[in-house]
Parts: sequence; C-alpha cells; structure tokens
Amino acid sequence: MRVVELEARLVRVALRRKVTHASHTRTETDNVVVRCKLSDGSTGYGEGVPRDYVTGETIDFSLDLLKRSNLARQLEPDCTDFVQAVHLAEKLKLEPQPNDDRGILGNAARCAIELAVLDAYGRAFGEPLSRVTELIAPELYQFRDRVQYSGVIGNPRGWKKHVYPLVYRLAGFTQVKLKVGIEGQDDIKRTRTIRRWLGRKMDLRVDANEAWTPESAAARIADLEPFNITSVEQPVRHEEVSGLADVRKRVRAPIMLDESLCGIIDAERAARGGWCDLFNIRLSKCGGFTPSVRLAQFAKAHNLGYQLGCQVGETAILSAAGRHFASSVRDIRYLEGSYDRHLVWEALSKDDLTFRRNGTAPALVGSGLGFALDPARLDWLTKRKEALIG
Repeated sequence: MRVVELEARLVRVALRRKVTHASHTRTETDNVVVRCKLSDGSTGYGEGVPRDYVTGETIDFSLDLLKRSNLARQLEPDCTDFVQAVHLAEKLKLEPQPNDDRGILGNAARCAIELAVLDAYGRAFGEPLSRVTELIAPELYQFRDRVQYSGVIGNPRGWKKHVYPLVYRLAGFTQVKLKVGIEGQDDIKRTRTIRRWLGRKMDLRVDANEAWTPESAAARIADLEPFNITSVEQPVRHEEVSGLADVRKRVRAPIMLDESLCGIIDAERAARGGWCDLFNIRLSKCGGFTPSVRLAQFAKAHNLGYQLGCQVGETAILSAAGRHFASSVRDIRYLEGSYDRHLVWEALSKDDLTFRRNGTAPALVGSGLGFALDPARLDWLTKRKEALIG
C-alpha cells in the first residue's frame, strides 16, 4: 500500500471571537490542510497552523515549501503494516531552509503532511493515531479513556472578567491559564480578581507571551506568586531566552517555554542552559505527532515537565490529533485543546470534538484520527489548492 495522491490547501477559518494576547490579536486564521490518499482508497487529513511570530512561517511559505520538498520520492515506498507507516511518517523531511539554526522553519507544514499520512495509514490498517505513542515511545505510553482540558482566560472586559472565571469554577474545571502582559492591563489587579472568582482550589498558571524583559521578569513573576500560580509561560522574547537561567534562580514559580520550544534543538539548548522547568508542546509548532512525542521523551529524560498546548484556530483535525496525544502520553502537566465549538465557526468535522462542560473529553478510539471530516465544509473554506502527488 502506498500514497497515490497528496494535496495541500490554504483553509481560512473565522473565529467566533477576537483573541488577544501580548504577541497578537486575531479574528481569523489561515491553516494548511493536507489530504492524503492511498492505493486502497483510504484517505487521511492533516493540519498545520503557520505563525510567523512562532516558527517564522506564513501560509504561502508553508504551501510553497511543500511543493519544493520532493515528497513523492519520500512517500514512494510501500507499507505493509502500520509500523512501517509510522517509520515512514517520522522520517519525512521538508527542504532545509537557510539561516534556520533551530531547524523549525516548516514545522506547521510538516505537521500537516505527517498527520495526513498517519491518518490515511491508520484508517487502512485499523489503527488509531494514539498507537504511534506506543510504538515509538513505549515508556511514555499510558492510555486513558478520558482526559480533562484547561480553561483559558484572555482579556475579558467589564462583567466578563468576573463571569468567565466563575463559569470555569462552577462547571468543574480544575485548571485555568490566564494571559498576562497585555498592554494597558494591570497584571496584579487582574490576577487577584481572577483568583478570587476562581477560588483557592483552582490550579492557575499564567502566560506572558514574551511580554517582559529578562531584567523585569523576576519582579513581575514575584508580584504574581502570592496568587499561587503554578507556572509562568514564555515570560521573555525568544531572542532573550537565555536570560531565564537567572530569572529561575530568583522566583519560585516554574518557568515554561513555548515560543522558545519548537523542536529538539530548542529542547537541547534549554536543558543545557537551565532555561526552564517545563515545555509547552504544541503539535503544529513542533512539527507533528512524532516530533512532539520525542520532545516529551526528551523532557522526561532530563527531569523536565511538559504540557500539551494548542494554537488558536485549530480545526477538528488538530483537535483530534491532540486528543490522541493527550490520551496516550503519560505525565502531561496541563492540557489545552478541543475548543472547537467555542472558538471556530467551522471545525470541518461531522462530529463535535469540543470538550464537555467540565473540560473532559473521551479518547478517540477509531482508526486514524478517529473522526469524520466534512469534505463540503473543507471545500467551502479552501482559498488555494496545490497538488503535491498525483
């Protein structure tokens, strides 16, 4: 069995509300969606969410990179079982880019290709995507039939800044992430208010999205520590990430890397430099499912924690892939994802993958990604289409 068709699309997804954090404000997102068809007719889909301020990718760059990367030769081999398909997918490489010393330019595009290939072969061989974890990292594998996602609070105004945390509390969430470092906002006042409405038992962490400098970060974090925050995500710009080694010595709250953790080179540098306590692993920015599992492996081996994150505007394709990761990788500190119905107008699926009232969601046990995509919705949202194979 082999790949006979491969197609990449620019898909524009409108958001249900404006999303604001210290790095960006967004009302829609341009995503890469890849369709992969095998010789037996099995079809799979993958998705990537290019962000130029994270991995340096734009949507046009991602599509053009896929066209230049000689994928036909890489996907030419026949696969007689799912094990071979997983090895084939993990070895996929896109054309190297100049001045990319982190090896991350093209991660969103690679994620889309890899997920499409794994979804197609998973459907052909009757294997769920979560099986990949068991095959490549058995020491990390732990299947859970149910997971629980975190809530996220961005920049609510007026009455919403009280209602949002109260809703999370009453709904039964156990973790909430608060965006801080937003221009014009008082972080201490906001965090105090959010903590009061969340209650003392809620696990509360903050995400600065590169808003602070190494010189100011320790003081900013110390100001928030009285509110019992359990971690601080990406407090400084990536260009200044080495300064976190000193910041960590001056604060109690664990430091998590996000924009500065996009691949194995980043992970190695962070561990060597003592820059963080936690990794934020997001499938699209980290290059796909297998690279993300490898990052969790690396973190575990270096006594670091990790969370599964997501990116604004993910459709059901990445939501499903994240669900498989969440339900198969042990010791994930926090979970983010499956916001579908709450955030995007069109999730591309016939099935609703949105988490339930208290943030819980069942594992997906069907073949491949384990959900049915709606081709008509995909066609409706497609703005550009490129044939890569066939």
